[in-house]
Amino acid sequence: MSGESKQVGRVQVRSWPIKDPERLVVLVHGYGEHIGRYEHVAAALNARGSSVVGPDHVGHGRSDGEPALVEDFEPVVDDLHAVVADARGDLPVVMVGHSMGGLIAARYAQRHGDELAGLVLSGPAVGLAPVFEGWLADPPSDPIDGAVLSREPAVGEAYAADPLVYHGGWKVPTLRAFIAADEAIAAGPAFGALPLLYVHGGDDQLVPVTLARPVVERLAGPESETVIIDGARHEVFNETDQAETIGRVAEFAERVTAR
Repeated sequence: MSGESKQVGRVQVRSWPIKDPERLVVLVHGYGEHIGRYEHVAAALNARGSSVVGPDHVGHGRSDGEPALVEDFEPVVDDLHAVVADARGDLPVVMVGHSMGGLIAARYAQRHGDELAGLVLSGPAVGLAPVFEGWLADPPSDPIDGAVLSREPAVGEAYAADPLVYHGGWKVPTLRAFIAADEAIAAGPAFGALPLLYVHGGDDQLVPVTLARPVVERLAGPESETVIIDGARHEVFNETDQAETIGRVAEFAERVTAR
C-alpha cells in the first residue's frame, strides 16, 4: 500500500500527502472493509490538488478491536474528529463517507459541520433501522457477497480475497449501534449551509436508495446535489464508471474550497 501510516488515538490512519495541497479530503470507509481499498480514490484526488487521509475504524483493517464490532458510533465519530484535527493544519476539509462511513460522516456533519467545507455521501447506510431490527433475533451469518458491490467482477473477487476485509456474520451489538445511530441522526440537526454531494447506485442492494434517500434529503441544505447512477451497485467508486464518479467528487471538492 502506498501512502503513510500512523496511529492517532485508537485508530490506524493512512495519509496520502502532496506538496502544497489546496485542501484535505478525509475518506471514511464502510462496514467490514478498510481504508486501503481507497488507494485509487486517493490517487485521483491527489492529482487534483488534495491531500488525503482516512482511518481504519476500530475493529476494522489494521486498527485494534474485535473485528466488525461497533458498540456505539459516537466514539467512532470522536476518533474521526481526532484524525481531522491531527491532519488538517490550516486547510479546508471535505469529508467523503461511503456506506457505514456515510452514516459516520453524516453524524460527524451534525456534530462538527462548521469545521467542514463540504460533505460527500456515497451510498450512506442510513434509514436501515427497520432492516437491522428485523435481523436482531437471527443476524445474517454469511459474509457480504462481493457480487453486489460492483458490475465489475474483479472488484468482488478482490474483496473476497482481501485478508483485511471482515468475512464473518453480523454481530448483535453492531446492529444495535446502527439502529441507535439512525435514531441519533433522525433526532439531530440538518446540514444547513454545508454543501453536500449525495451519490448512490440505482441498483444498490446493500443500502437501497429508497431507504437512504429520504434521510439524506431531510438533512440536505440548499446547496446540495443528488446523483443516482443508473445500474450501479453499492460501491460507486469501484463501479464500471468509477472515473467519472470520482471525478465528480474531485470537482465538488475543488468548488467548495475555492471560496
